[in-house]
Amino acid sequence: MAVYTLPELPYDYAALEPVINPQIIELHHDKHHAAYVKGANDTLEQLEEARDKESWGSINGLEKNLAFHLSGHILHSIYWQNMTGDGGGEPLAADGVGDLADAIAESFGSFAGFKAQLTKAAATTQGSGWGVLAYEPVSGRLIVEQIYDHQGNVGQGSTPILVFDAWEHAFYLQYKNQKVDFIDAMWAVVNWQDVAKRYAATKERSYNLLLAP
Repeated sequence: MAVYTLPELPYDYAALEPVINPQIIELHHDKHHAAYVKGANDTLEQLEEARDKESWGSINGLEKNLAFHLSGHILHSIYWQNMTGDGGGEPLAADGVGDLADAIAESFGSFAGFKAQLTKAAATTQGSGWGVLAYEPVSGRLIVEQIYDHQGNVGQGSTPILVFDAWEHAFYLQYKNQKVDFIDAMWAVVNWQDVAKRYAATKERSYNLLLAP
């Protein structure tokens, strides 16, 4: 059976300074992300055992655990790639990401409006969660989602292309309880090249989910 593995970071621990310090990157990737990978794999083994024994008493809990750990693994895998020490600013046609820039303007009115909405969504998530820019295939537009924990409150079929981790383990050692300061700082390390590639790929692969006019 296929298992999930922890992806290597595309940069060293200090690459995102001063926005995120090396200690946070190391703990976040090597401990927290690794725990979600292990949790997903452990849950798959437990589900295999349940099938073999036809023992379904814990199925609800196992399915919830799988959604939690697998979504955590997927979101973190996107998160690392979404950042670069040479990032920031806004997507521009001159940088080869004009399609993404146009989609943001069309979906949100302006980059400034989009930035404000995603910042607020990430910074005001109750408890633990994420702010996410996602491609929604029914309308073919970009939307902002406010994800609680790892998998709640998302549109079915939407694909995340830019994620802001708003869990305390992503920032507390450096920003203490000032989540909004961390989210504001995150814009300086956004890898728009990566976001644009994700937008193009998910738009190309998506199917029109409107089965009838």
